[in-house]
Amino acid sequence: MKSLKFKSIKSIFISRLETLEHLIQQGAKHFRSEPDNIFELQLISDMHALGTQVVFTCNQPHNFSLWCKGKRNQNIDININTVSQAKELICEVKTHLDSITIEDSKFSEITTVELGDSMYLELSGQEYLEAFLIPNFYFHLVTAYDILRMSGVQIGKRDYMLHLVPKVKQREA
Repeated sequence: MKSLKFKSIKSIFISRLETLEHLIQQGAKHFRSEPDNIFELQLISDMHALGTQVVFTCNQPHNFSLWCKGKRNQNIDININTVSQAKELICEVKTHLDSITIEDSKFSEITTVELGDSMYLELSGQEYLEAFLIPNFYFHLVTAYDILRMSGVQIGKRDYMLHLVPKVKQREA
């Protein structure tokens, strides 16, 4: 693969799923009297609620794992209504990611993505990853962040960029 190595793809998905888990924990802390209600929050009425955003975020690495195993995409069919359900789903997807391997030749294979209403995409493996999975993954992750932020949860860029926190250094004065 030219731009992303397989190992780094798994690492990206896993670390950002950890970010999603952290954001959910922050939301639950903020709404501590009724933490599970966060999954009903929305940015705007015609957008999916936080629970669906969590599922849609998880769908991308889940379908990547299936694709790596030569299986058809199968979106996760669950309604997230509790913090424990969200954490369990994220853990399950991370476990699936840990278990996969892939040959570089897979990235040149053509894959079909069903879009519904008789529509579909045919993409190379590389396009599937770079033009479909990764952008969708970040879209739903950012939307989850935005829902929580708009709802008063005290999160910021540091929470979203959690994967970089261990690499931050302090210059000596």
